[in-house]
Amino acid sequence: MGASGMLGAMSSPWPKPSSESWFRIGRLEVTSVMFAILITVASWVAGAIYQPLVLALAFLPGPTFTGQLWRLATWPLADGPSFTGVLNLLFFWYVGTELEGQIGRRRMAWFLGGVWLALTLAAVVIGLAAPAAVALYGIGLIEFAVLLVWVAENPRRPLFFNIPAWVFGSVLLGIQVLTLVATRGWGTLLSLLLGLLGVAFIAKRQGLLADFTMIPGKARGHRPARPTAAARAEAKRSSGRASARARLDDLLDRIN
Repeated sequence: MGASGMLGAMSSPWPKPSSESWFRIGRLEVTSVMFAILITVASWVAGAIYQPLVLALAFLPGPTFTGQLWRLATWPLADGPSFTGVLNLLFFWYVGTELEGQIGRRRMAWFLGGVWLALTLAAVVIGLAAPAAVALYGIGLIEFAVLLVWVAENPRRPLFFNIPAWVFGSVLLGIQVLTLVATRGWGTLLSLLLGLLGVAFIAKRQGLLADFTMIPGKARGHRPARPTAAARAEAKRSSGRASARARLDDLLDRIN
């Protein structure tokens, strides 16, 4: 099913955005999720112009463990444009924006960084035991982890054909696991499962998955996001209108 069909079937056609952004580009509010999307698109353009760049940024067991440790930071950018990649990026924007609306831009930035760190550390641990078993490239794995966290936050949210989100997430995870089992990708499978455990812990620390008591760690309460200038102006106008109505009511009482 296309992206428009899936998004249209969700209970809200557009996610509630975060009430604050890091900066603006014209009329575009650049939040933590939007910044990740812009960096990804920029890497696609750069990879299309200079194709060897994609291979140079990937986390590959051979080059990485022989000194090119900078690949540990660049592997989410090792990808090129594709129709599937655009759809995945659209879903990432949808679910990521909803999560950012819950926890704010700072917590979302820490969460995305934690997702990268958890997946990278899992790959390093498995890669040290079996250097040829794990490779990381492209933002797809991060998108998948964020999607699973969103599903865990909204397990009963109806998706296309009113299928609950938990069913959709379970099917996606099951397909991924069965594919790795069929190809005997044991190292990648262990790395994925270990990384997702780390992602769950990071999500709990950033104020998500609070209902999952089996996840170790204590969810930190998050401060409500500061209102934007427009919100403050609207609140001031509302306060002024309320004061005017109160004065009018008082005047009518005196006349009576």
